Amino acid sequence: MSERYTVISADCHAGADLLDYRPYLESKHHEAFDAWAATYVNPYEDLMADTADRNWNSARRVADLEADGIVAEVVFPNTIPPFFPSASLMAPAPTREEFEQRWAGLRAHNRWLADFCAQAPGRRAGVAQILLNDVDEAVREIRRTKEAGLTGGILLPGAPPGSGVPELYSDAYDPIWAVCAELDVPVNHHGGSASPPLGEDPAARAVFMVETTWFSHRALWHLIFGGAFNRHPSLKLILTEQGSGWIPGVLDMLDYYHARLVAAATKASTAESKFGAGLAESMGRGPSQVWRDNCFVGASFMRPHEVPLRDRIGLDKIMWGSDYPHDEGTTPFSREGLRIAYAGLPSDEVAAMVGGNAARVYGFDLPSLNKAAARVGPTVAEIAEPLTEIPAEASSPAFALGGSVRVW
Repeated sequence: MSERYTVISADCHAGADLLDYRPYLESKHHEAFDAWAATYVNPYEDLMADTADRNWNSARRVADLEADGIVAEVVFPNTIPPFFPSASLMAPAPTREEFEQRWAGLRAHNRWLADFCAQAPGRRAGVAQILLNDVDEAVREIRRTKEAGLTGGILLPGAPPGSGVPELYSDAYDPIWAVCAELDVPVNHHGGSASPPLGEDPAARAVFMVETTWFSHRALWHLIFGGAFNRHPSLKLILTEQGSGWIPGVLDMLDYYHARLVAAATKASTAESKFGAGLAESMGRGPSQVWRDNCFVGASFMRPHEVPLRDRIGLDKIMWGSDYPHDEGTTPFSREGLRIAYAGLPSDEVAAMVGGNAARVYGFDLPSLNKAAARVGPTVAEIAEPLTEIPAEASSPAFALGGSVRVW
């Protein structure tokens, strides 16, 4: 048999059908949920289509992923949890009046997700959801979901300007970083979750597309400059579906500011001295060293122009993802997506980026997954063959021509 890759998608999405969340809610919320669900109109066409059950139909999902060459997945949220106006990934932070019900909705999703992951033992690392409005409640939920078997870590919500919660560099979140470091719970920050609302004007939608990754990247420098990794050296941060080509340039920029501000802090007569005061003590290591020690990238459908930067990003940092079941994902053309990115690379490098790194970060049992991969995984020879023709029905940016490295 030909040698095959063990492919773990570090970026997939799932969730329950709306009414199926009800049994996972505390009973005191059932009456309010029934009233809310009776009038709720789902804003997403893909969640109303015949294919919507890919989010919750376990058998279909396993079959789809295996047909695509994938044997395991990190599971981010997708559908509408109770009392939310939209998918939780994109929803704004709740107001004080909304908090109790929204928090109940996320806890219901976390309970559902634990059961969903248990339907495919060893194949799913579910990502638990929290809110930042009540740090103590978040810490309790992190402990509970870890015990419940969710191995994908937590989804760190965005804190965009005007959200009403402290910025991510705030030490108010230190109990969250502490419990995640203590329990070896990865902190995931997914693209799209940190942008401020811009409206529905055509220009606003275009500006959102231009800016949304930048707003997501802010978590990196907020946690670095906020000293979270200095106080909790084992904390792990994963930045997912935000691209990867921006990382080397941004790290150079962060190193520049770090060095400049730390140096300025020793010169009290300079205008910049106040900006660097205390920075060296609170941060400890510089940004590039923090990246090397603590950070990873969920490089969803990694694009060809990003691949030459893999050594600067860190070969041990990159985790490919298919983004199933989203339209922008590579399914059902993930083999072609892997070929267009990784053809011609050493097989040990490809093996790390498509599965080995994710197994290490999220705790998958790689020897066990290798058995499934021996049946369905793409062969080394197949991925080594350059892609000469893009599938006509492929809709993922992985296949978009003319990509270039962005400044963010």
